[in-house]
Amino acid sequence: MKTKLLLIAFTALVFGSCAAQNQTTVYAKNSDISDNLDLRAVASMFGESANLQDFERRLNDPKYQISNLDLNGDDQVDYLRVIESVEDRTHVVIIQAVLDRDVYQDVATIDVERDNYNKVSVQVVGNTYLYGDNYIYEPVYSVAPVIYTSFWVTNYRPYYSTWYWGYYPTYYTAWRPYPVYRYRNNINVCINVHNSYNYVNTRRSYRAPVIYETRRTYGYERMRPNYSFADRHSNVSNRYDLDQRRVASRDLNRTQNTYNYNRSNSGRVSAENRNYTDNRSTTNRSYNNTNRVTSRENSAAVNTPRTDNTPRADYGRNNSNATAPRGNSENRNYTNRTSSSASESPRSYSENRNTNRSSSAAPVQRSESPRSYSESRGNSENRSNASRSQNMQRSESPRASQESRGNSQPQRESGSGSRGGGRRG
Repeated sequence: MKTKLLLIAFTALVFGSCAAQNQTTVYAKNSDISDNLDLRAVASMFGESANLQDFERRLNDPKYQISNLDLNGDDQVDYLRVIESVEDRTHVVIIQAVLDRDVYQDVATIDVERDNYNKVSVQVVGNTYLYGDNYIYEPVYSVAPVIYTSFWVTNYRPYYSTWYWGYYPTYYTAWRPYPVYRYRNNINVCINVHNSYNYVNTRRSYRAPVIYETRRTYGYERMRPNYSFADRHSNVSNRYDLDQRRVASRDLNRTQNTYNYNRSNSGRVSAENRNYTDNRSTTNRSYNNTNRVTSRENSAAVNTPRTDNTPRADYGRNNSNATAPRGNSENRNYTNRTSSSASESPRSYSENRNTNRSSSAAPVQRSESPRSYSESRGNSENRSNASRSQNMQRSESPRASQESRGNSQPQRESGSGSRGGGRRG
């Protein structure tokens, strides 16, 4: 018994480890580091913030969970701090992930610049190591953000975060990173749909790249120098091209799956239709043959004249003694026959041939029926002629008797004259 339990436990352990390995492989294949921070959500939060301190708070608030980055691999989302560098009318806001003590990694930058016409342009630029070259989103806000007013004031001091490794604000509580699909569903809620987020591949400001180089940090790049975006994806230039490839491959797979599904279902439906049409044709053939033979028999029976002089039953009255005509009785049998033929299975070919032979005998009855009718008609005419001759003979007999009487009277007179003459003489 113990041996069986140990064997079952060992089998479960092996299958569980295999399943875990498969899940890890699928997750690593379908996700990328850049999937864990959506720059459109960063741009949306930037437009809703009052200042850079409020912006840093929104980036790390557990209520929003804008970030899902875990670059140091401690199974906790990294804290994102915000620092700023200013030169004349150009502000470069740098977002850095806190990885360890005095170890930071740049994630993205926000270029804010005002031209001579007081028009402000904002560009969110992804880090080249994480997102590839020239991955830039340019937001167009439906309402002018309040944060603009905090940039161009007298005696403006650039913002520099006071938080670092092991020393975080009270509102911040680290959370475990989510799977990428859950993060995408969550981040779509945080993006303001009233704004527009246009993808561009060039920077508007020529000062911003120079300012950024003086404040750049790359702690994660030093730890993994061969894991840049160009090394991870050699066939695409940046995250935008990667998204386009994903959408194209997803649509292609969906189209192929739909084609295969329709093809398999069409084959199945065609086979079912083929069987249905075969059964339907076989049933209809036997049914039509039966109806044809029965209809011929009924027509022959109805067209056959009555040779006897029996009075027909009055069917308008409910007479129990009236006998049903021959055609109705056969029609009753025909309805029973058709109902039974509809419920029964289709007849075989030999039975249909027998039925056709019986149907060929039906015209014989049709050809014989006029003879009986002509004979009966001749008999009736002979009888009528005989009756007429008798009546003529009867009508002529009184005339002959009268004529014979008339002829006899002169003879009697002549006889009496002779008799009297004799007496006279």
